[in-house]
Amino acid sequence: MTKRVYIANTGGTIGMKKTANGYAPAPGHLAERMAQISTLTSPPMPKYDVHEYDPLLDSANMTPKDWLKIAQDIADRYDDYDGFVVLHGTDTMAYTASALSFMLEGLRKPVILTGSQIPLCEARNDARENLITAMIVAAEYPIPEVCLYFGDKLMRGCRTVKVNANSFDAFDSPNFPPLGKVGINIELNWGAIRPLPSLSTSLTINPLNGSRISAFRLFPGISAEIVRHVLRPPLKGLVLEAYGVGNGPDHDQDFLAALKEATQRGVIIVDCTQCFSGRVDLNDYATGNALAAAGVISGYDLTVEAALAKLFYLFSQDLPSETVKSLMQTDLRGELTRP
Repeated sequence: MTKRVYIANTGGTIGMKKTANGYAPAPGHLAERMAQISTLTSPPMPKYDVHEYDPLLDSANMTPKDWLKIAQDIADRYDDYDGFVVLHGTDTMAYTASALSFMLEGLRKPVILTGSQIPLCEARNDARENLITAMIVAAEYPIPEVCLYFGDKLMRGCRTVKVNANSFDAFDSPNFPPLGKVGINIELNWGAIRPLPSLSTSLTINPLNGSRISAFRLFPGISAEIVRHVLRPPLKGLVLEAYGVGNGPDHDQDFLAALKEATQRGVIIVDCTQCFSGRVDLNDYATGNALAAAGVISGYDLTVEAALAKLFYLFSQDLPSETVKSLMQTDLRGELTRP
C-alpha cells in the first residue's frame, strides 16, 4: 500500500517568497512550489496532503497556544496517515520540537519537524532535501518519537538546539547521538530510538497552560536585585543557565539568599549549563553546592529548550511542587540522562 504523510505547514523560511522587503510568508506559495517538483509524485515518495496554517507564522511569533494547535492538528488526523511532517521556521523549531515531545503522549508514529535556511523558491536551497527526506522518514520508518530533521541528521526533538544561523547544519543534538544519519542511505540508530508503546496505548494530548515560567542566564557581576526581580511572584519555575557544570557565585550571599527566598516559597529553579554540551553536577564544586543549598535542582543534560517545555508540561498537570521537582529530574521522553 502507498504510504500517506500529512504535512502541517506552520510557516517559516521554507515556504517564503521573495518580496521587495525581503522573504515573507505567502499563502499558497509552498503548495505551488511543491507541485512543480516531479520527484514528490514519483516512487518511493508517499502520497501527501498539505495543510497550510492561517496565518502562516514566522517562528519567532510561536507561543504555547500554537504548540497546542499543532498537537491537536496531528491528533485529529492521527488515524489517517502513516506519519507527520511539521514545516516550521528555524528560530524556535527546537522549542516546538521539545514541547510536542511532551504534549504527544503515547505516540506510535513519526512526527518530523523540518524547515530550511533558504526558501524552496530559490534555485539553490536546502529546503528540497530537508522536505523530501523528512517525508520519506515519516512514511517508511516506525519511529514513535517527535524528531527534528535538518542537514543530514535525524535528531530527537527534545534533545535539539539551533547552533548556527547561517549554515545548512543549523541544528545539533549535543548530549545525545543522532537517531539517524542521511547520506547515500538513510541509516537509523535503532538502539537510540525509543520503543513503540503497547498497541493498547492511545494518543493523548497534554495541553500546556500559561504557567509562569522563565529562563535567566548568569553573568559575571549579576546583582541580587535583578535576580529578585526575575523571581518575584507570580513566577512558578525558572531555568537558570549557570556556568560550566552548574556553578554560580558562592561569595555573593545576597544572590544566594534571593534564590533561597524563591525556592522556599515554592519556585522551582532548574540548573542547566550555559555550555553547548555536557551535564550539570552540583556536587563537583563549592559554587555548585551553594546553589543546591539554596534549593536549586540539577537539570543534568537537559537543553534549555527542553527544560522550559518540561516545566510548562509539568505545571500544566497541577502536580504538587515536590512531584514537579522529582519529575524534572526523571527521564520522561528521552530528554535527559542521569549519571
